[in-house]
Amino acid sequence: MAMTTRDRARLSLGIQAAIFLAVVIVLAILIDWTAIRGSFFAFENLGPMFPEIITVGLVNTVQYTVVGFFFGLLGGTLLALMRMSSFPIYRWVATAYIEFFRGIPAILVFIALGFGASLAFGWNLSTLQIAGSALAIVASAYIAETLRAGLQAVPKGQLEAARALGMPAWRAMVTIQIPQAFRIVLPPLTNEAILLTKDSSLIFVVGMAGGAAELTKMGRDGINIYQAGLTPLVVAGFCYLLLTVPLSLLARRMEHRNPRTAKK
Repeated sequence: MAMTTRDRARLSLGIQAAIFLAVVIVLAILIDWTAIRGSFFAFENLGPMFPEIITVGLVNTVQYTVVGFFFGLLGGTLLALMRMSSFPIYRWVATAYIEFFRGIPAILVFIALGFGASLAFGWNLSTLQIAGSALAIVASAYIAETLRAGLQAVPKGQLEAARALGMPAWRAMVTIQIPQAFRIVLPPLTNEAILLTKDSSLIFVVGMAGGAAELTKMGRDGINIYQAGLTPLVVAGFCYLLLTVPLSLLARRMEHRNPRTAKK
């Protein structure tokens, strides 16, 4: 008797479950769980790490991210408007900026501000200024393209109707086009905030005082200080998840509520 489609689907799921169970059993037998526990989960040695990793590392990471995202959003909005300008020089400048900073590693921007700025211009920037500026410079290039897509997604008929009612072009853009564009691009902007949270770890390359340390630096230093294997990095990673997981859930929720991105 021929198998039905449902029977074949059940058989396929059964085979996959059996393979998965076999792999789990083999790994459970072969892995040295004592070594894994001592290398990744030796939390009893990390007492001195708390609460500093929260009050210093986590707080500084949030500060760097917020400053970078705020100024990146301002810069990205300006670049997006320049990219759509009828004045060609504005378009060329915005395009050159966006392509340049999207094409180079973010770590180069951190190094340029952390070391190059003091050598070239004599600037003595604080850790917050270096981290916030570097994140803003890089984020503005990505946010600009996201916002440009959102601005172009707003129906032109709405702007034409506003102009027909006598509304100036700048007012129609500020009161009609830009608010709708932000509503459309909120999910990708939230994802950009997640990326900035992780990119804030690049500040460790320029060195910093203990009071300016972020999660990655504290996790890395903890490997040598606490003799707990990679457990300090596990703790630092968990702290990052405390920031990024809620943002991911928020972005997913907004995608479902947005009629342009929700599944039909």
